[in-house]
Amino acid sequence: MIAFSKHWRAMLAVNAAVMLGVVLHKLTLPPYIPYIHLLVDYHHGFIKRALIGAIVGLFTTKVPVWLVFALGGTVWLITFALFVQLFRRTFGLDRTTLPLFVFTAGSPFVFKNFLFTLGHFDVYGCLGAIILLLVPAGSLLFVLLAAFLSAVLVLIHHIHLLMYVPTITAIVVLRYYLPRTITTLDIATGAGVLAGLGALFLGAQFLGTMPLPEADFVTYLRSRMADPSRTELLQFAYVWYQPLAKEVQDTWARLPSNLLGVPVYALLLWLHLPLWSSFKSLIGALHEQRHRQIVIASLGVISLAYLVMFAMVFDYSRWISSWVVCMVLMLHAVKTLPAKPAVLVDGDDRKTTILGWIVTVIPRLGIIRPF
Repeated sequence: MIAFSKHWRAMLAVNAAVMLGVVLHKLTLPPYIPYIHLLVDYHHGFIKRALIGAIVGLFTTKVPVWLVFALGGTVWLITFALFVQLFRRTFGLDRTTLPLFVFTAGSPFVFKNFLFTLGHFDVYGCLGAIILLLVPAGSLLFVLLAAFLSAVLVLIHHIHLLMYVPTITAIVVLRYYLPRTITTLDIATGAGVLAGLGALFLGAQFLGTMPLPEADFVTYLRSRMADPSRTELLQFAYVWYQPLAKEVQDTWARLPSNLLGVPVYALLLWLHLPLWSSFKSLIGALHEQRHRQIVIASLGVISLAYLVMFAMVFDYSRWISSWVVCMVLMLHAVKTLPAKPAVLVDGDDRKTTILGWIVTVIPRLGIIRPF
């Protein structure tokens, strides 16, 4: 038993080394899309995917490339620190829960992949959900905070409506609506929030198009660059002009090659079997059958949103990684419901320890294809 405990502590150190390696590797890669996100703002009116650039523009008129990594790294550190705090409050952080921490925080789907996608917008959704899992949920202010965070996410990138807003909605349902007698005001507020977010998404998707020719857009982006000579970083500016139909067409054209990664995803998910077993145990331990049904329905809705996203945009490795992140977040949300003690990851099991080591040494999943 003592030997296995040492294994899990050693995994933390190895995870830290692997994460450092991912960061050093990421710093050698050109930040194509993430850098453009810091350049696009609301100078020409309401534009989709422009909130981060607009905020950056409040502090500087010339955007250096290193800001992608500085900003992304800062957000990652804040998110990781809050996750540790959330884990400590939900499960405790000791010898018995350390294996579960390794399978969540140390997963190649979660914080390691957030490091590899540094500068992308995925981690912001995770951060918003963690905040809602940490703050009190005793009044309608909680619902309004969730609405605000969701709106911010949609303005950062409208795909968040499918990627993290369903999980945030599920957290609100589990933490606010389930524990109390629902009033008419609760229902009206929730319905109004969902309608508002839907309208914001449609506005961003169909009304947030760039109102000037692409050549003029690129010229404007260059005016915001600290080093305008690095024109190769603007090669994906066409994304702000690409209609939804073209994105879907490109996704289906890539589908045969992207499906080749499915066995890899399946294997990596199987390596997390102790995590899924813990999740199943937590759901089964819930006192009320109604709570179990709502949790399962929420997981289904979250997964359905990801299936829709898989049919629309081809960054499959990012999407499957974020789906796992959403499952980890829901694990914490379910733990807040009344339940009997549940069996979590058994750190003294030899097979579980082996799986933990494999999960630990895998550096990340990727963006489009596995690795």
